[in-house]
Amino acid sequence: MMTMYPHMTELPPQPLAQPSQPQSHQQTKQQQQHQNSNAIGSKGASSSGLKAPSLVKLPPRLLGMYDEFITKNAGSVGQIESALRSLTYVIPGRFRDAEIASETLHSGIQLLSLYHDALLRRVSAASAASTPSLNAPRAAAAPMPNPHARYTKYWTGKSAIYRRVALLLQMVKYTELLCEMTAKRRGGEKSRWRVVVILEVVKAVCRLILLRVTRSRPLLSPVLPERENITPIPEDGPTEEDQDIEATRTLTELLGEDMSEAWGPVGGGKPDYQMPWEMPRTGMRLPSLPNPTDISTYLLDRVLTADDIKPAPKLMHPASTPSARAAEVLHILAPLIYAVLLARAKDRKKAWHPWIVGLLVELSARHLRDRGLRTTGLESDEWKRRAWAMGWWGMRGVFYESVMKNVVGGVKARVPRLVGGILEDYEYLWENYYFSTSA
Repeated sequence: MMTMYPHMTELPPQPLAQPSQPQSHQQTKQQQQHQNSNAIGSKGASSSGLKAPSLVKLPPRLLGMYDEFITKNAGSVGQIESALRSLTYVIPGRFRDAEIASETLHSGIQLLSLYHDALLRRVSAASAASTPSLNAPRAAAAPMPNPHARYTKYWTGKSAIYRRVALLLQMVKYTELLCEMTAKRRGGEKSRWRVVVILEVVKAVCRLILLRVTRSRPLLSPVLPERENITPIPEDGPTEEDQDIEATRTLTELLGEDMSEAWGPVGGGKPDYQMPWEMPRTGMRLPSLPNPTDISTYLLDRVLTADDIKPAPKLMHPASTPSARAAEVLHILAPLIYAVLLARAKDRKKAWHPWIVGLLVELSARHLRDRGLRTTGLESDEWKRRAWAMGWWGMRGVFYESVMKNVVGGVKARVPRLVGGILEDYEYLWENYYFSTSA
């Protein structure tokens, strides 16, 4: 063999392959179960990965749509809120059998209005921060905010503590009567007065914090900026009025005659001086001219007062003397002192000392306040508001039971029946709940 086939070489012997041992039935079953569980897990993860983001993104998307609707229809929303709020005031029999339900509706409307106010303030701040371009001349100039809005906006924007504490204080004021009703329904008079004192403590602490943050400046009411009218900025492109004007001009050019004789002046019947004039090169619009017969009113509306040009912090002067600071502290503590003394009285409808002490504390605060000649307009408005709020002392405690109850009964007998029914419902409220007359 070696001589006949010299070109062939002998290969070394190869080891035989070991035969694979068959897997047991139990191992095969375990592997199949593991693969099935992995497949199920991956399928579940993939399905959850597809559905979870949509479920998570759904509420913010709806909230964004709601915010956009409120921003675009701020005027209509404000009217609806006012109508619903007024309806809760005048519903006959409001406070007798369904007092908690009606007060829940009222508090809910107030809290929703608080959210709308914050939303519109955020939109107003964003629109004010954006710099208008020359190609967007139709954006209406925002009216100058009133002194109260300027002052409260300054502090809410400068101090996060002021913003959060003021929001808490406003929420407590909107829900305090509902909390008192609920506590009385569930726990009786003892639980009710415990809740009243706790809420007065919370309000006093919040006001003292705000007094500290504003460097001893008198507190305004409300402590948050009031709602402003947001003028929506029109989108790019011609408006309906512009399209009507352009169509009328085109028709005039085609027919070669003045269509104003048949259809009236261009622009929906407005005189020429009331129509804005558009500059042909830049596209910007000049405002309409005033009525020639009422120039004085036009000029007076554009006059700046001293408060309009003052920095926002100087609209309220800080308390410069210890007596002025003590006056503000006494004004804050007067409701708390009255509530504590009234809660500890044995016969609350006949106890005179809580009412007398609370009124004396309020009068002392009014007497000690700073009466300098440099009082601003915003400070004068706040002093007038506090003076009117003093009238609520006539509807509280033993003075109401001894004096004003007979007066209200006489008025109720002389007014029409519908008005008398509403007055009777409020009489029930004044007699049975502390926060119905709380400032």
